[in-house]
Amino acid sequence: MSSARVDYIAPWWTYWLHQFPHVNLRFQPLDHTFKPQEENYQQSLIFLGCVAAAGLGVNLLCLAIYLSCLCCCRKDEEEEESKKSNSCCVTWAAVAAGLICCVAVGVGFYGNSETNDGVYQLTYSLYNANHTLAGVDSLVTGTMGGMQSSLNDHLSRLGEIFATRGDFVQTLHFMQQMSDNIIKQLLGLPDWEKAKVDLAAIADQTAYVEYYRWLTYLLILILDLIICLAACLGLAKQSRWLLTTMMVFGVLTLILSWASLGADVATAVGTSDFCVAPDKFLMNQTKDIISSDIVHYYLYCSQTLPNPFQQSLTVFQRSLTTMQIQIQGLLQFAVPLFPTAERDLLSIQHLLNSSEASLHQLTALLDCRGLNKDYLDALIGVCYDGVEGLLYLCLFSLLAACAFSVMLCAIPRAWRQIANRDRDYDDIDDGDPFNPQSRRMTSHHSQQANMHSFCSYSSSMGSQTSLQPPAQTVTNAPLSEYMNQSALFGGNPRYENVPLIGRGSPPPSLYSQPYRNRYSPTMRATYLSMTEDQIRHFGEDFRA
Repeated sequence: MSSARVDYIAPWWTYWLHQFPHVNLRFQPLDHTFKPQEENYQQSLIFLGCVAAAGLGVNLLCLAIYLSCLCCCRKDEEEEESKKSNSCCVTWAAVAAGLICCVAVGVGFYGNSETNDGVYQLTYSLYNANHTLAGVDSLVTGTMGGMQSSLNDHLSRLGEIFATRGDFVQTLHFMQQMSDNIIKQLLGLPDWEKAKVDLAAIADQTAYVEYYRWLTYLLILILDLIICLAACLGLAKQSRWLLTTMMVFGVLTLILSWASLGADVATAVGTSDFCVAPDKFLMNQTKDIISSDIVHYYLYCSQTLPNPFQQSLTVFQRSLTTMQIQIQGLLQFAVPLFPTAERDLLSIQHLLNSSEASLHQLTALLDCRGLNKDYLDALIGVCYDGVEGLLYLCLFSLLAACAFSVMLCAIPRAWRQIANRDRDYDDIDDGDPFNPQSRRMTSHHSQQANMHSFCSYSSSMGSQTSLQPPAQTVTNAPLSEYMNQSALFGGNPRYENVPLIGRGSPPPSLYSQPYRNRYSPTMRATYLSMTEDQIRHFGEDFRA
């Protein structure tokens, strides 16, 4: 059994996402095989994005219907119980929206970090594999260059030196054959240059896209949090302009949330299609570049599988060993006879030693364990961290859409309550004794009003001698009036120290509809039961 199969098992969520319907834009079902280069497969992913767009349309339609009903079907806001119920609903809706938004932002940060970690592991593995393939290509190129140029030059000069000795010349021809054999074996290795360039390009493009994806989601998360906090602040401060602004931004963020949901779902489904059967896709992609047995060797890296490079590396090793033996013999027997050949023979020996070191490095780089580890790390990064992070980002988009939907439902109701409250305050008469502003104005002008009342009372004493009340009654009129009011109103402190009966005319709130509920029925009945003489009498006494 392959050891790679034990190391990598596709997670359950990739199988779940792999089962999502794959339908093109003509509503034709497609195979679930990962084929990103085919148009129909691309349309199936676009179709998933269109489903999210349909969800956005339904969401906006529901919000429009709700707002229309809120504007058209008005309830009696003057009932106290209705006011308390609406205020409670707005409060709980704001709390729910704030909590859901905070949870969504937390989930979004985690999902964004997980996705970034997975993509970083993918790019790291790609760069590492690219470094391995570049090392193989460098070793092959360097060894072939040394054999084709340097070794041939040294063998040509030695042939001229050993021209008088046929046995030495024959040894040089044998070494030339071994060199050609090594070059032939190196040419039989796969051309890693194209694969190396493809991996580097994929890694660079992936890193570029991931950086802007991570930055975009970071800005979206911060924007969602700011909008949610600003909306809660507007509800707390009862600021209509802030609520209106946040409602506009809430609609934009709602659209952005559904758009990100569609993109995340399409990306997660496509990635899961790859993660379920990655070997099959890679075999199809590399069939024109590398032979299938080599790709199979690196994908599975099993001890039971034969090494496709073993024969070439063995021939390389034997040829080098044979050449080194021949050089040792020439150094021992030819140098005493031809001292000028020692320099070229030592250079060839150094070249063969370097080629042997390159052979050991090449053997280590061509071993399946290094590239297979990079392959498994890339799969784990994409299919575990990457897809998991995308699922968390999908959950963030859904939670954000729910939070802003609740917020968009709560803001218009709160805005209408603020408008009703402002209208109620604007309708209060300045002469209403229960108006706090009227009380402040009374205390501000108390000294001037008392002086004016005293002068009016004094001037009228001479012309109304026949209507003067007894001294005791005049002296105790304010006190008796206050006691009468206290007795009539049941001693309720709410109605104490309120000069209603002492006025010459009834307050406007006694008859006007918006303020009729502000006074008790006993107060209105007491005032209306008084005669004109009592009203005139108590009114003049109070003004005095």
